[in-house]
Amino acid sequence: MSGIARLLMMVLVLWAGAAQAQQMTVLARLDASRSFIRDEGHGGLAIDLHLTQAVPYRVFTLDEPRRLVVDFREVDWGGVKAADLVQGSQASGARFGVFRPGWSRMVVDLVAPVVVKTATMVTDPNDGDAMVHIRLVAGDAAGFAARAGVPQTPLWGVPQSAGVRRPVARQSGGALVVVLDPGHGGIDPGAQTGGETEANLMLSFARQIKEDLTRAGGFKVVLTRNEDLFVPLETRISIARKAGADVFISLHADALSEGRAAGATVYTLSDTASDEASALLAERHDRNDLLAGVDLAGQDDVIAGVLMDMARVETAPRAGQLADQLVKGLTAAIGRMHSRPRQSASFSVLKAADIPSVLIEIGFLSNPQDLQNLSSSEWRAKAASGIRAALVEWAASDAARAQLRRE
Repeated sequence: MSGIARLLMMVLVLWAGAAQAQQMTVLARLDASRSFIRDEGHGGLAIDLHLTQAVPYRVFTLDEPRRLVVDFREVDWGGVKAADLVQGSQASGARFGVFRPGWSRMVVDLVAPVVVKTATMVTDPNDGDAMVHIRLVAGDAAGFAARAGVPQTPLWGVPQSAGVRRPVARQSGGALVVVLDPGHGGIDPGAQTGGETEANLMLSFARQIKEDLTRAGGFKVVLTRNEDLFVPLETRISIARKAGADVFISLHADALSEGRAAGATVYTLSDTASDEASALLAERHDRNDLLAGVDLAGQDDVIAGVLMDMARVETAPRAGQLADQLVKGLTAAIGRMHSRPRQSASFSVLKAADIPSVLIEIGFLSNPQDLQNLSSSEWRAKAASGIRAALVEWAASDAARAQLRRE
């Protein structure tokens, strides 16, 4: 990042001290009628955001794909959609929502490389309203790439990742630690159909499973999120490790444009997808982190990858056995499953080498019957009971296999 860009970041975030001195009793709200994202000049972009009060914020860009990110502490977007703000051709889309506790985010998809020329906030002394003015001018690809990156600021603490532990086969006795991962959330709503979002439906479903398991006894259940909040994929895995998870179950309900797919599917990790649809599904899930403004640069570590592959030699068969039990349990509980209920793909959220992990596409929002099922508390209760039965069977058989290996 250039010296000018770093200075801009420092000015923006150090301003927070004065803003935090204000008594903010409610979240700032965006007035979409007085805000816009539109073309300006020759390949430039003008962004005005009218807020009901001043809040700390920061501005930066990310590459591959090119996007502008604006973080606020904190703004209630109030159902604002991209079409309410985006005008012209220099921005192809935008997303808004909660990104992490205490922070919300706006991500603007950029058609061409641009440079942040100015970023200011002006507060009305009479009513306390604030206007964020961001102006970007045309740049070049090399310059954009050099400036792109997430700034490190004192306001934005980076959560510590839990280390990879040695895979331990399930032993008899003690509560089974189950980490449920409701997919998407916050700035990333996931699939959307008829006013329903994948993020909200999966959070409701995860809560229902947790209640079912807790009532049954013998389980300790942790959710990777318990509100409409964005949680990066790597953080979801870290939460599972910190919880000492015996199993990790990610919950999704995608939508396909052709609308033909229906029924629940259980996925395990594989470098080679079981079919083209599974490969595209995994790519779409992983891309959501990028589109929400996460910088994935520098994530590859060859040595760590080799060590994790070695750990998966033991973990992968156990994940496969868990997936088989889930197919049996869900089939018994809800009847109809996908025509191929057991599949595999390279989902990043399943890459914890030390925890048996599966991803359940519990249905497809693009299918009317699946959407009706997922919206029904009664149907979700049946599915939850099927998952509980599968976990009970898997824990018992996993403990028995561990005992045989010891002997």
